[in-house]
Amino acid sequence: MYLSETEEIIAFVVCIAIVIGFAVSTYLEIKNTISEEKNKQKEKIENEAKIKTLIKYFDAKKNLIDRITETKKSLENRKK
Repeated sequence: MYLSETEEIIAFVVCIAIVIGFAVSTYLEIKNTISEEKNKQKEKIENEAKIKTLIKYFDAKKNLIDRITETKKSLENRKK
């Protein structure tokens, strides 16, 4: 089966369009993947900061509870 010159040109144009479409879709997919990974990294950093803040909060709360306990023991010892 032989193609005429016009059919060859049309086939060539269609082939180029398919390749360009594939390249564009791959580029967009890579761009979206990179964007998602950046967002995940940003979220991870934010979560780590929140966790550090919570750890500081719990440490401060523990120190406060320890001081209250020491003060109660001190007051009980003075009463005796």
